[in-house]
Amino acid sequence: MMKYLSLFLAAAPSSILIAQLARTQRLRIALIEAAQIVAIVAIAIVTDWLLQKGIDQLQQRLDQKVSHPSQPWISLGTALLRLALRILLWSLVLSWVLQSVESLAPWHERIDRTIQFLLQRVGVVFNTPFMELGRTQITLNFLFLILFLSLAVIFTSRWVSEWLKNRILMQLRVDRGSQETITRVVSYSLSFIGFIIVLQTAGIDLSSLTVLAGVLGIGFGFGLQALASNFISGLAILLEHPIKVGDFIEVDGLLGTVEKISIRATIIRTNDSQYVIVPNNRFIEKNVVNWSYGSPDSRIHIPVNVAYGSDTVLVTEALLSAARQDPRVLLTPPPSVWFRSFGENAYLFELLVWINRPQDSEPIKSALNFLIEQELRQRHIEVPFPQLDLRLRDLGELRSLVQYYQRSVARAPETSTVAEPATGEVTKAEPSLADMLRNISCFSRCSNAQLQMLIELGNRQFYGVGEIICCEGDPGDAFYIVLEGSVEVRSEQLDQILATLYEGDFFGEISVLTGMPRSATVRALEETVLFVVHRSAVQRLLQAQPQLAEEIAHELAARQQVLQELGLVDSQETKSLPPLHWIRRRLQTLFSV
Repeated sequence: MMKYLSLFLAAAPSSILIAQLARTQRLRIALIEAAQIVAIVAIAIVTDWLLQKGIDQLQQRLDQKVSHPSQPWISLGTALLRLALRILLWSLVLSWVLQSVESLAPWHERIDRTIQFLLQRVGVVFNTPFMELGRTQITLNFLFLILFLSLAVIFTSRWVSEWLKNRILMQLRVDRGSQETITRVVSYSLSFIGFIIVLQTAGIDLSSLTVLAGVLGIGFGFGLQALASNFISGLAILLEHPIKVGDFIEVDGLLGTVEKISIRATIIRTNDSQYVIVPNNRFIEKNVVNWSYGSPDSRIHIPVNVAYGSDTVLVTEALLSAARQDPRVLLTPPPSVWFRSFGENAYLFELLVWINRPQDSEPIKSALNFLIEQELRQRHIEVPFPQLDLRLRDLGELRSLVQYYQRSVARAPETSTVAEPATGEVTKAEPSLADMLRNISCFSRCSNAQLQMLIELGNRQFYGVGEIICCEGDPGDAFYIVLEGSVEVRSEQLDQILATLYEGDFFGEISVLTGMPRSATVRALEETVLFVVHRSAVQRLLQAQPQLAEEIAHELAARQQVLQELGLVDSQETKSLPPLHWIRRRLQTLFSV
């Protein structure tokens, strides 16, 4: 007994030591497994973060390359890709953890058996046919495959059309409307061909769909006539492109810019930034005004009424002056003024100006109306009020009121009368362009209609301090009238100042009428505004009024001193001809009169 007790006591410390060693080994294994799990999860988290950053960068690059309407599709695709990658990543992480940790091996086997069972049941559900179409059995797996391939076709067609637009059409500098038309046609064509290929590849016999398509076609023909009409109209617009994206159009009183042309409808952005969806058949059935077709240049009409007795030349000058002050008005073709008719209580004029931004026609009209009112007010041209006929029924009451007023005036003191201004000064009206042109002796006998032609074809021009207007020896292609400021006339040959011209003075007419070079250099002494009349305007005037050329020839011949200063009389050509004959020949040669 003692022997066994001694043996037990000797073996007890060894068993305790072994138990402690076993617990330590299990603890070490548990710590190693926990470290493995933490490391795997950390790697998974870092990988997930890198995937998210990569997908975000990919989405940003795709958003920059594709158009705005395609961006929602890009967002949907990247969101699905992000979800699929995260599910795949964490599935792999779970499988890796189960395989790496020995203590979780039973759970790994159970999860594998469960997943295999679920996959088998899902496979049975997805592969069980629920209908037949011809010889093809339709299953959920087949439907998902068709859906995936259709989305791939749509995405591919959009990507190809956008690549064609950004990489080829924009490099070829094709206009925006043609770019949109070609892109739409290519996208729809690729989508149609892709769908046919998908259906054929999936094994669907398209000939089996003819009867169904015929039945559906009859139903759609009656129920969706408007949709079919819009569809055909959309194809006609895309192929013929009478209107394009970016055009400014008017349809049924709606003014706006075409933003998008689709198969069913067209989106128009109005001047108030409101987007209107217009069915395509409206553009086929209604009259459409395309202000941008061919050329964006268009003419707008602004009616203006002035009181009877107004100077028509002065009115023309005021309207043209207002038109030339707006920088959005084109100078070629030049603005013009029409005397429309004699109204009931006013002269009816109309200002016609050309612009190259028809979408800004209303703001331009408003600005011109402000300028017209200012010009008419400065020239003391009256805008008449409507005249009304007043019918009085009770003349007796009116007569008593008049008599009462007369008695009140008779009793009033003489000092109540309105006194004349003490200074007695009379404000002098500023001279008009017609008056300034008449100061030029060559045009002193011109009628108002003749001067009006020069005023319509001329233009105002601004010069800064010290700016050269014309140089000595330059060809004389225009003459000038000083409207504001002053200019200096200097002879480079004589190296002296010949004259200083101020408001109302003129220069350069001799060079224009004779075709000789400039005899002096002219520069602005201060900020100066000149009215410029080009040789083409004088030519149109002389061709329209040939008798005026003879009057100008007589006037130039009488100015012998000026001709001598220019060196014209001493030339070889004038020695054999009298000045009048020589000037006639010059006018005939220069102006074809």
